[in-house]
Amino acid sequence: MEQTLLSIRGLRKAYPGVVANDDVSFDIQKGEIHALLGENGAGKSTLVKMIYGLVAPDIGEMVMDGAAYKPAKPSEARKSGVAMVFQHFSLFDALDVAENVALGMDNPPAPRDLAKQIKEVSENYGLPLDPHRTVGTLSAGERQRVEIIRCLLQDPRLLIMDEPTSVLTPQEVDILFETLRKLKSEGTSILYISHKLEEIRALCDHATVLRHGKNVGTCTPSETQAREMAEMMVGSSFATPTAKDKDLGKVRLQVKNLNLPAPGGFGTPLRDISFEVQAGEVLGLGGVAGNGQDELLSALSGEHPAQPGMVILDGQDISTAGPIERRGVRVLSAPEERLGHAAAPDMSLTENGVLTAARGEDILSNGFIRWDKARAFAENVIKQFDVRTPGPDVAARALSGGNLQKFVVGREIVQQPDLLVINQPTWGVDAAAAAFIRQSILDLAAKGSAIVVISQDLDELMEVSDRFGALNEGRLSAPRPVVDLDIEQIGLMMGGAHDMEVAHADA
Repeated sequence: MEQTLLSIRGLRKAYPGVVANDDVSFDIQKGEIHALLGENGAGKSTLVKMIYGLVAPDIGEMVMDGAAYKPAKPSEARKSGVAMVFQHFSLFDALDVAENVALGMDNPPAPRDLAKQIKEVSENYGLPLDPHRTVGTLSAGERQRVEIIRCLLQDPRLLIMDEPTSVLTPQEVDILFETLRKLKSEGTSILYISHKLEEIRALCDHATVLRHGKNVGTCTPSETQAREMAEMMVGSSFATPTAKDKDLGKVRLQVKNLNLPAPGGFGTPLRDISFEVQAGEVLGLGGVAGNGQDELLSALSGEHPAQPGMVILDGQDISTAGPIERRGVRVLSAPEERLGHAAAPDMSLTENGVLTAARGEDILSNGFIRWDKARAFAENVIKQFDVRTPGPDVAARALSGGNLQKFVVGREIVQQPDLLVINQPTWGVDAAAAAFIRQSILDLAAKGSAIVVISQDLDELMEVSDRFGALNEGRLSAPRPVVDLDIEQIGLMMGGAHDMEVAHADA
């Protein structure tokens, strides 16, 4: 018989210009995996922050196991048995696993005892970790294990997980799901946030759907189609991305034997990377995070110039050109780290638009910024990509992750570059927004742009790419037509099983 662990009743939280949560009520049962669904800006992040003690509700109450639950800060939530794995990892690269775990504990044991506990818990839950490994040397999947183990050492009654599979391979997702099911069987409740609806259907017992800050319904994911859940989230139907018939044009981008040393102490060196992209083509590049994706984008955007002859655009050697020069020849990029790399957190959306569109959109005049044009450009991006924000004067850090993602991607696409390089284009956005971004990529390619899409989302790569290559330890497999591959083969390639293993799989 089900028993309620956490009861949420009438929670409301408002900020200047926006009501994040409005009279939200639902229950989380003991030993269940409960999905929290909603499009970007629906109020999911604010709600879990209230549960975890990061913000206080204006109105409403929470009851944990029959007792009033009012955490004023995360440490109080943890004492009540609530733990949270955030979408963005909070780890120090230069410290080892045990040191990072200790920093996230209120009363860590002695280092030797902690290392022993980490090893025991990680093995018990199928998430093996060496407590003495330096975090900077770990893959994204292993880093997530650190965050999870840190939570499990607190013996939580409720574990909150925010977009936990966004940087994992299919094989790593399977391992994570086995761990979550084991926790469920032991009575732990899990509040699971994800935009990957097929994963929700496979894993979760119940789902609560938020829209515009309100609870608009619940469902049983295993009995509900993914598209039905997506339409509950957005309140309407939306189109599936479709590629237009096209004839690929001339080779626009040539990368020849690209070699670059690792930037910083924990980066990945690029090793002898070669590929071409034609006009109208989308080249999809997959790989487990930390295998050279950021470094390749930096090499193509000009942040880390290469040796002469390595990067050719329309016959012109741009290898040594910096970012401003490359924007001058209509090479644009959208990096994975949206807050701090793609956007300056404390600058407004208008100012962030100026950062990449100043010359391409004729925003500069005799060295001065034409703010009317800058604002109009930002407003156009906001309108086209449905960025949920009070206006273009809002600081980038004030947006939800998904809405900022829509802005930084839209900012580049609306400029219609000759070459677009984009890393994780739909990271953290809802199904409708992801479909729109992918359709925008396909439409841009249809107009003759060459596009390089780097992503850990295999469904996304299959949907938008003409050819696919896998990055592993800074090396790139020979790109192959997507029509010749299936998800399992791509997953193997991302894990380092390049041409020989894939050929064997084909056989």
